[in-house]
This record gives sequence, structure tokens and C-alpha cells, in this order.
Amino acid sequence: MAITDWPIEQRPRERLLKNGCGGLTDAELLALVLRVGTAGKSAVDLGHEMLEHFGSLNALFAAPLKEFASLNGLGPAKFAMFQAVFELAQRALAEEMKHGSAMNSPLKVRQYLQLELGSLPHETFVVLHLDAQNRLINCEELFRGTLTHTSVYPREVVKAALACNAAGVILAHNHPSGNPAPSHADRLMTQALQTALAVVEVRILDHVVVAGGKTYSFAEHGDL
Repeated sequence: MAITDWPIEQRPRERLLKNGCGGLTDAELLALVLRVGTAGKSAVDLGHEMLEHFGSLNALFAAPLKEFASLNGLGPAKFAMFQAVFELAQRALAEEMKHGSAMNSPLKVRQYLQLELGSLPHETFVVLHLDAQNRLINCEELFRGTLTHTSVYPREVVKAALACNAAGVILAHNHPSGNPAPSHADRLMTQALQTALAVVEVRILDHVVVAGGKTYSFAEHGDL
């Protein structure tokens, strides 16, 4: 049954307009982006099928075009639309952090990092450079691959921080395994970077480990 045949009070768009996004399921929100379903399937049905196929929203947005288009009803136009929505979400969060203190919005920092790193299949180490008011200057990827305290070079992290005149940094990397708990190597890496950055008076405000939709904050756990 098409969504237009549903009772008005049950339709996702009307519910969103009346009560906001919070009461809608992931499938219903996907349906609003899709706008239409396929023969015999409503947009909500297609949204459910997408979630079942990809397993999570992170995996859906990270899927390459070929895999995305393997589902009936999806193609390059829908792929471009979803990529645009994802990019706008990242830019909106980055914009907010550039105009206000990142440390006053730890949830937004984690959300931004989840969008940046949560769906990547490889390990990546990024640094959020902050000014003296803890506003975001930029987010820079410095290392990629298997990350250990020996493969993340403190000299390069210091050089990048000095190049943009950062007063503080938030370190972040991802665990594609899905477990956000920091390893022994993660802790050694953090200690080495803390020592190196202290020499040039750049503070590490946090180190966030991202694993899909989960995060671990060194600062919140008292590890800094």
C-alpha cells in the first residue's frame, strides 16, 4: 500500500511536521528522503529493506554506488541524494563547532567524528585543531592504516598543529572491529603525543575512539 493511502495521522511526513523528527523510525526517515517506493513496496518498506541489507545507517551511507544500487529501486540519483544528506550533516556539525566552543558540545564532537570515521573499513587517525576559544579550525587526517604508538609520528602531529596555529587538539581514530575500548597501543600513543605537544604548549583536550555508532572518550574516563 502506498503511503498516500495511509491514514493522514500515520504518514511519516505529516507526523514529522506535527511532532518533529524524534518520533520517526530510521526506516521512516529514509522514506522521506526516498520519497517513493517501488512496485508493491512503499518508501517505508524500501527503507526497512535498506536497513536489513546494510545492517546499519553507517554502513548504508558508506556503501559504494555498486552495492547501493544492487537493491531494486535504488540507483545513481538516490545514491547522490543520500551522499548529499550525509555531507550536509557533517558540514552542519563542523559549522557549529567553528562558531562555538567544541568543549561545550562534547556530544556534537562525537557525532561529527562518528560521521567522519564510523563507517570507514580501515583505521584512520585524525586531529581536530582548535583555537584558543576551542573553536574548530579544521579536521585533518594525518595517518591511515594499522595504528600503533610507533606508526603515529608525534613530530607530524606537532608540525600540523603549529602549521594552523592550534592552541589545542582533539585526537580521534576509529576501530573498524566495532569495539571502541582503547588498546594498550592507543594509550601509549596518547601518552607520546601528550608529551610531544606539551613542549609546544598545545593541549590535548580529548582522544576519541570511534567504532561505528559507539565512542570512547579518554577525557570522560579520566585517561588524560
